[in-house]
Amino acid sequence: MTADRQHPDSGARTDVLAPLVDGAVRGDAAAVTALIRATQRDVMRFMATLAPTADVEDLTQETFIRVVRSLPGFAGRSTVRTWLFAIARRVAADHARAVSRRPRAATLPDWEAAAESVSWPGGPRFEEQQALADLIGGLSPERRDAFVLTQVAGLSYAEAAEVVGCPIGTIRSRVARARDDLTAAMRDVVPADRAVG
Repeated sequence: MTADRQHPDSGARTDVLAPLVDGAVRGDAAAVTALIRATQRDVMRFMATLAPTADVEDLTQETFIRVVRSLPGFAGRSTVRTWLFAIARRVAADHARAVSRRPRAATLPDWEAAAESVSWPGGPRFEEQQALADLIGGLSPERRDAFVLTQVAGLSYAEAAEVVGCPIGTIRSRVARARDDLTAAMRDVVPADRAVG
């Protein structure tokens, strides 16, 4: 893989993370650190949609441990972000399987709190974040994954399809249906300060 390589599904977009992977494969510790810094927030945000708040940081760390171990085998058949989110998804799935096998306390996953705890520079205010997190939390898991990967994490439909392991048309359909669901849910929500009393 070369630093100027373009992924076939990314059009004219160059994989800006490819040089960091190239350096990391060559043993450059600074490249590994830069790769983690460049992607950590997105991985945490994505993981927050898949796991309980208490587990998000640990699962993000596990994701990057697996990424570092897998660096020598990265062949560049997908973008670095696609590869990274696929690993994160597997980490979350492995964790969910492990948790389902052992007894646990009766607590509900609170991914919304984890999503809110991530600082979004120039992003929505706390109230807007909470409302959006509540709405996204109401989506089916398949629609939520497709929506978060494409609309929050910024992956292309092809990249999201690769992460999820389904056809690109299925991702497009899930995102469209998620948007419809969110639009309908937003119509049903009337902020208290706008209610007529």
